[in-house]
Amino acid sequence: MNFIWENLHSFLYLNYKGGEITQFILLRASLFDALLIAIISLPFLYFEFLKNKAWLIFIIGIAVAIFNEWYGLSTLRWIYSSNMPIIPIIKTGLTPTLQIGLLGYISFKITTFFQNDFIR
Repeated sequence: MNFIWENLHSFLYLNYKGGEITQFILLRASLFDALLIAIISLPFLYFEFLKNKAWLIFIIGIAVAIFNEWYGLSTLRWIYSSNMPIIPIIKTGLTPTLQIGLLGYISFKITTFFQNDFIR
């Protein structure tokens, strides 16, 4: 899902580290995002008291994404194009801000669906 997301919103960026945004860069970004999602989601799979609070994955994912965007923008790792919708108060792009939280939540729901199906 991350690789598809990265490809769909790549036109919202001008460059990565001053260079072209290639499929390899999108793959690396996808793998990094998948790692973040795994780190955020794993406690929700293994701690019983978190299993019914999956909505927190969305909130935590957005918070992580905001800090990641602030870092990337402040170090000029990437630059948004004029097409990127910006969230006014936090000054980050809409699609990258939603990505970790939304895909993390969806991934968690898919995983628990198949996990429950497999256990039965």
